[in-house]
Amino acid sequence: MTNAEISQRRDAAVARGVGMQTQIYAERALNAEVWDVEGNRYIDFAAGIAVVNTGHCHPKVMAAVQQQAASFTHTCHQVMPYENYVRLAERLNDKVPGDFDKKTIFVTTGAEAVENAIKIARAATGRPAVIAFGGAFHGRTFMGMSLTGKVMPYKKGFGAMMPDVYHVPFPIELHGTSTDEALGALTKLFKADLDPERVAAIILEPVQGEGGFYPAPAELMRGLRTLCDDHGIVMIADEVQTGFARTGNLFAMEGYDVAADITTMAKGLAGGLPLAAVTGRADLMDAAAPGGLGGTYGGNPLGIAAANAVLDVIEEEDLCARANELGSRLKQRLESIRESTPEIVDIRGPGFMIAAEFNTADGSAPNPEMANAIRTEALSRGLVLLTCGVYGNVIRFLAPITIEDEILAEALDILEASVEAVKAR
Repeated sequence: MTNAEISQRRDAAVARGVGMQTQIYAERALNAEVWDVEGNRYIDFAAGIAVVNTGHCHPKVMAAVQQQAASFTHTCHQVMPYENYVRLAERLNDKVPGDFDKKTIFVTTGAEAVENAIKIARAATGRPAVIAFGGAFHGRTFMGMSLTGKVMPYKKGFGAMMPDVYHVPFPIELHGTSTDEALGALTKLFKADLDPERVAAIILEPVQGEGGFYPAPAELMRGLRTLCDDHGIVMIADEVQTGFARTGNLFAMEGYDVAADITTMAKGLAGGLPLAAVTGRADLMDAAAPGGLGGTYGGNPLGIAAANAVLDVIEEEDLCARANELGSRLKQRLESIRESTPEIVDIRGPGFMIAAEFNTADGSAPNPEMANAIRTEALSRGLVLLTCGVYGNVIRFLAPITIEDEILAEALDILEASVEAVKAR
């Protein structure tokens, strides 16, 4: 089989709405390397979009999954529960930021975690409205789409969004929006359109993911915490992409001096298996009646086993420190490339959640063409990169945190060569 042959079959069999970043059909993978069906090797700087933070097929994670699979693969926790579900909930209750009693539920996807966080906030407050930020990404379900602050490609053609969802600008100094302006937009919203006593929750990503890897300023977090406390609003941190050592802490919210009331997580939680979670204040989490939360596959035993192993690996291999070390190396190399590449207007991100933003050489406009050309050139040289951002002009770097030093060095050489090749055209 060739990639082209499978791609032709895919075009005939799979709906075109499932977008494709590459036409590489994976056959096997190990840590930060992937081999396709033709035997070609790639260095993976996508990690399944921040999913395999512990690398492809980490031995400890695979062993936990295999051991669980030999026992049972499904009972539905609501029908016949299992101890490792409870143990993982206990561990997340302990590790998620916030000095208060917590409880946890498990679901299957990040979007489902967000949906349930909103359900919990509405049940706890008796209020309907939710506020999110421009540029945010919270999933592709209808509530997730509605909360997402980007039309293309997530909302186009899908009709009316969910009611009582409001957006305010996210503070991005590079794009001319300050923290004061973002918080001021909330004040204006409350004066003009929305009674704050109707607001159940404000949701935000500590670092915007699809929106462009923009970290939330500390002043924004403090302002939101104060506003939520003043008006009885639930503050939700969407840590689906930022969680599990990616930002140099187990959770990105550890980098702030305030805590969210509810935290959503998925992606890196289970090392490649579909598992998501919602952890929050115990009183909020208990607001829904029995049966109001859950799902047939929520907290599948294989995902639970993998997640317990992932937490062990993060601790045993000190992956939070490793993320900071790797991110520092990547930023240094990007800064070196930037010296001769004026199109790079910003290099940012905590830990190993790094992005480079590209504008035109005179800095006057976003340059998605260059970002995509570098991505394509790097792919031809064996390095998988992803772009993101409202303008599509950001390259994000999401390699496994377990990547070997020599593989990282090889990848950075490919990146620099790809930038130079694009500039020479």
